Parts: sequence; C-alpha cells; structure tokens
Amino acid sequence: MKIEIKKTKKPIEYEKAIEFLEQRIDKIHKNKEKELIWILNHPSIYTAGTSYKENEILDKSINLFKTNRGGKITYHGPGQLICYLAIDLNKRKKDIRKFINIIENSIIKTLRDYKINAHADRKNIGIWIKQRKKMKKVAAIGIRIKKWIAYHGFSININTDINKFKKIIPCGINNCALTNLYLIKKQSYKDFSKKLIKNLINNLKI
Repeated sequence: MKIEIKKTKKPIEYEKAIEFLEQRIDKIHKNKEKELIWILNHPSIYTAGTSYKENEILDKSINLFKTNRGGKITYHGPGQLICYLAIDLNKRKKDIRKFINIIENSIIKTLRDYKINAHADRKNIGIWIKQRKKMKKVAAIGIRIKKWIAYHGFSININTDINKFKKIIPCGINNCALTNLYLIKKQSYKDFSKKLIKNLINNLKI
C-alpha cells in the first residue's frame, strides 16, 4: 500500500489546503497520484460543514469559511494538529462508518500511548475524554466522500486556545466542553504526529 506522508510546519491557509485536497483526489481517481496523509496546521479560522445552522454562530464577527466537508462548525488555529486524508475506499471496503472507526481508533490508540484514556461517541462524533467528572471533546472529525475517495480529516487540540470555541456552538452540540492535551496532561507531545501516522497506517491495512 502506497500512501504519501506529508508534513507541513508553516501554517497553511484553509482554502489553499482544501483546494490541494480536491486536486489530489482527482489525481488519485485517475491513478496518477498516491493516497495521502497530511499533517499541518491552520491560521485561526472557523469552518462550517454542510449541516451547520446559522444559530450555531454566537459571535457574528468571526471569520467563517463554509466548506463541503460533513459536520457542523469548528475552530482551527495555532496549537492544533490537523490531519488531512485522501484515502481511496475503492481499494478497500466502501464503508464510511468503518473508515471513521479507523480514524477514531487511531486517535484513541495514540492517546493511549501517552497514558490518556479517550473514547468515541456514536451520537456525537469525535474523541472525548473524562476530565474533572465531565466529558470534554479533544478531537473533531469531518469527512467527505467523492468518487469513493475519502478526504478532509480530523483535528486534535494539542495546546489550542479553548476560549476560541466560545464564539460558536462547537460541532452543533449545546454546552459542549472542549479541552486540549496540555490541559489533560502536561507532558511532551513532540512525537505525537509520528505515533499518529503509524497507528493510522496500521489501521488502514485492516
């Protein structure tokens, strides 16, 4: 299985990243390019998925970009790990739920490597952690399928400014509590993306 691993340290504008993904999936469909796992981060921006509602914007002055991924509104910015994917489900099972499970399990396994217990939620998609007797969201997932190629991906709050989420109803969930890894456990997350990529590749082979 040939998957290109791409890591970009300099922040990438959201619109440019999605344009790159769109071009990539067309090339994958024509067998002109490899599948992709891309680690990056964005400058501060709020993105709205295809099922968002206007009343989920609490601060109307925010910089909002309407995107074609699934899901609601979320925030991207410094201190957040973004993982974009372009994975051909034509070469695997054409099962969107299974693909999302692969993402969930890969994140959960990576967090476990850092002695952090997390879980997925069938009702509220994403990765959740129990912190001070309250469930808090640490990772958001938003996927789109085109020609049975899955793209967009997920974000994990490493040391993201949680206050940024107060300007929206994150993921359309009222009273949704957000957290980041540093608030959960202060330790080095230097190799987090390396471990995450390894777990993703292993799970994609299943």
